[in-house]
Amino acid sequence: MDYQLTELQLMIKDSCKKIAEERMKPVREHHDETGEFPWDIVKLFADAGLFGISIEEQYGGMGGGIMDNVIAVEELSKVDGGIALSVAATGLGTYPIMIGGTDAQKQKYLPRVAAGTVAAFGLTEASAGSDAGGVRTTAIKDGDHYVINGTKQWITNGGDAEIYTVVALTDKSKGIRGASMFIVDKGTPGFTFGKKENKMGIRASSTRELIFQDCRVHKDNLIGGKEGLGFMHAMKTLDKSRPGVAAQALGIAAGALEEAVRYTRERKQFGKSISSFQGLQFMMADMATQVEAARALVYATARFVDAGAKDISKMSAMCKLFASDVAMSVTTDAVQILGGYGYMKEYPVEKMMRDAKITQIYEGTNQIQREVIALNLIKEAAATKK
Repeated sequence: MDYQLTELQLMIKDSCKKIAEERMKPVREHHDETGEFPWDIVKLFADAGLFGISIEEQYGGMGGGIMDNVIAVEELSKVDGGIALSVAATGLGTYPIMIGGTDAQKQKYLPRVAAGTVAAFGLTEASAGSDAGGVRTTAIKDGDHYVINGTKQWITNGGDAEIYTVVALTDKSKGIRGASMFIVDKGTPGFTFGKKENKMGIRASSTRELIFQDCRVHKDNLIGGKEGLGFMHAMKTLDKSRPGVAAQALGIAAGALEEAVRYTRERKQFGKSISSFQGLQFMMADMATQVEAARALVYATARFVDAGAKDISKMSAMCKLFASDVAMSVTTDAVQILGGYGYMKEYPVEKMMRDAKITQIYEGTNQIQREVIALNLIKEAAATKK
């Protein structure tokens, strides 16, 4: 379908496709096997300006929106969702500064990100996953500084990022309403990392624990300069970042479909190409329909957000939910179409299936997405009745 992409979006799409096909594809198996962070590819992303797509031009970015970012993440994820995550997760770590940062914070950090500095977002803890209100990390005021103590778990880009936006309680008596968000630089005394997690998928992406032991952060690094806004900043961030997860899922699904179609044209059984078998044709038709439906919803949501809509939680949750479920379904079918070859690591679809799974889990499990959608439906119905 023709989605009427702008010149900037077409340029981003072409640039990402070139990087993905020429530079990512030859090394994706290596990074999946070793779990090595793809610094060489990250530099290419930086040189192409991909880290600054959604950052305002005054801070060195392209001045694009969610839609521009979605296009980049989808195109890169067609080849490797894990490598693409270095860009997507940097966006996640940067949104709190873009959404709630002071002018001084934006001037200090956004140009660095636009130039290619990797960032990360620290919300999840052992007791705070789906229940974001379970945060236990504290930040106690001490003169001109806050002393942070606690841990964050399963943080994407953890250990490799230079900039971290971290949620901590500045007033435990208020619960999550007493949460604030801080910018913490790598190398700050008292800030260290746990072991690198050995994951099922997206293995090119680093996942580590963030450990804070009497970590002193200056009050100038309190996002927005005011306490108690952390939970609001976090929720607004997730509303804006979930279309990016949806784009990652969409890209993985689209890449798996391409591999499956290519294989059926090359593979011969019973004296003819297996693409002529109706059973496989029907599978591919269903896969293609799911992918295009996911793309339509993801793009529509991205444009909805960019248009300045105030209440975006429902649509953001819908596109993340639908695209990630499609990714799991399509990649599983791709493995089936390739048969025994699909189960072997020398073919990319088994990796794509492993990569797809996390999109149903992080930035809010799909069960949580359904709850968000349902609660918004109920709220809308109540408002209409009034």
